[in-house]
Amino acid sequence: MFTAFFLSLGQLGDARIMRVLVKSMAVTLAVFAVLGVATWWGVRALIARWSAESAGGLAAAATVVILGLALWLLFRAIAVAVIGVFADEVVEAVEARHYPAALATARPVPFARSAAMGLRSAGRVIAVNVVLSPLYLVLLATGIGTAAAFLLVNGWLLGRDLGDMVAVRHLDRTGLAAWRRRTRGRRFLLGLADAALFLVPLVAFVAPVLGAAMATHMYHRDKT
Repeated sequence: MFTAFFLSLGQLGDARIMRVLVKSMAVTLAVFAVLGVATWWGVRALIARWSAESAGGLAAAATVVILGLALWLLFRAIAVAVIGVFADEVVEAVEARHYPAALATARPVPFARSAAMGLRSAGRVIAVNVVLSPLYLVLLATGIGTAAAFLLVNGWLLGRDLGDMVAVRHLDRTGLAAWRRRTRGRRFLLGLADAALFLVPLVAFVAPVLGAAMATHMYHRDKT
């Protein structure tokens, strides 16, 4: 895992990786910008029914609070969904540099399938974390329980999704199912490492790209 991380980190300067990084960050920030505007207008309209004079200020305050919560809950989901769309470009760049023989036999993933995988990933992240949010709140009393639970849950979610982004280029459905069973432990460690990156300010923006690159190394090194 450490080797995969440092190899992935070393390739961040690759022009193909940088293009994906810029695109994924731009789309992610655009989604939050739209969410922010929609939230402000919605809250302002709601508050205006009771107090037109203070609607603007209260709407701004409420928007900040709501976006703060959304950033904590939705950022990972949106970022993983976006990188799911562009994952094939990241995987192809890593394979071109480190695994050219595998690249020669890879099957490019159609855009529709990439988008569907990304949306399913986002849906799972949101649904599971919303369901477990009461547990996160209860564990706040322990000091570290919430962070530990977050890492374990999101490590499990990310491990599957990041691994699939690579495996679907090389395996049919039967082979993919067998690979998932065989690599549960390694994929969980991969997801755990990427979930930890999401907790680091600024680094969180490159975490999806690093995760896709690390998953590529994990997949091919597991086969050697």
